[in-house]
This record gives sequence, structure tokens and C-alpha cells, in this order.
Amino acid sequence: MLARYRMPLLAYLDQATGLPVRKPKPVRYETSAPGELVHVDIKKLGRIPDGGGWRAHGRGSAQDRNAGAARDRAARRGAAPSRGYTFLHHAVDSHSRLAYSEQLADERKETAAAFWKRARAFFAEAGFEVSAVMTDNGACYRSHVFAAALGEDVKHRRTRPYRPQTNGKVERFNRTLAAEWAYAETYSSDAARQAAYSDWLHHYNHHRPHTGIGGLTPSDRVHNLTGNYT
Repeated sequence: MLARYRMPLLAYLDQATGLPVRKPKPVRYETSAPGELVHVDIKKLGRIPDGGGWRAHGRGSAQDRNAGAARDRAARRGAAPSRGYTFLHHAVDSHSRLAYSEQLADERKETAAAFWKRARAFFAEAGFEVSAVMTDNGACYRSHVFAAALGEDVKHRRTRPYRPQTNGKVERFNRTLAAEWAYAETYSSDAARQAAYSDWLHHYNHHRPHTGIGGLTPSDRVHNLTGNYT
């Protein structure tokens, strides 16, 4: 109805004073202690060709065309689509925002299950046990292999279909790493970007303030954090 009558956006209604019109923030939920809920997800990231990709040389450059041609040749050969991507497997604690993450070659059920075992060991070393995990409805998370990795003592919660915001804390982690690591600078190769990840993850857990937890860092809320990452 508002669109029909061409009503302006709320952000435009107070131009005289220049004061922004703030939208009400959604209700934020938070668990009361580390380990009560851990958000698990996978972020697919395109690999950077040696010498840099289109971000370094521009769209339509020789490097961009060569990378596209290589993808086409791989598709004609029937190569697995995953060969052109790195899969970032994440586990983010809801209470502290403490993140464990690995760069892996695929998103198969065996890979996801093995990742979770290492993530759980990381959280245990940080000083807490995990009692519940939230994932989307991806095939790897619906598998018996992943269920066996969770074990009977960890409750498995799934997001509502087509509602990724249900797993919002790990989705927010994905946006943060994209802005502050993956696309924060122009990398000359995929190896160069991968090498920078462990330092960025250490910064995220130990030094980066999080507005969602009152300007604290995850290490402020998890006192036994070791600082060792994969």
C-alpha cells in the first residue's frame, strides 16, 4: 500500500535535521554460557589463480579470461566442481562468539564429521563442553556419519528451510571474514590468502571487539582459550 501511494522510505523522512531514522533492531537471542549452542556452517570460496584474479587485474583482463577458460575446460572434462573452490568449515559458539574454522577441500559428509570432531576438541581445550549444535539442512549435516560424530550427548538443531538467518551468528561470521580477510586486500595467489587466515582468526578471537557481546572479545568470555588454531 505504501508503495502504491509512493510513500518515501523512512530513512528519507527527516532530511531537515539530518538525523537518521533508526529502524527497530530485531530481538537478539543469546545463550547463557559457552557450549550451550554452537553454530556450524560451510562457506564456499572461489580460489585465486597464481598471479592474482580479476580483483587484481580487472574484469575482462587476460588473467580473468584464462581463469574462466580453465573452469570451462575442467567442466568439459567432468572434473568435480569443488576443485575451483575452498570450503571454509566453521563452528561459532553462540555465547562467546569463539570461532573454530578450517579451510578444507570439499563439503562431503566425512569431511564435515571429521571437522566437527576437531572443533569439539578445540572447544573442550578452551574449557567447555558442547551440548547443542545448529546447522542448516545440507546433505552432509543430514547424514548418519555426521550424527555419529555428534554423538548422543549433543543435540542437533536444524535451521528452518530457506531461513539462513536462523543460524545468524555463523552467517555474521561469514560476512565478517569476507570483509576483513577474504576480500580485504588483493592477494597474488590462493596460497597467500590461505596463509593469512590463521592470523586473522587469532585476531577475531582475541583482539576484535564484538558489538553483539558489548564490545568484548571471545577470549574475554572464554578464559581458558589457548590461541592454537588450524
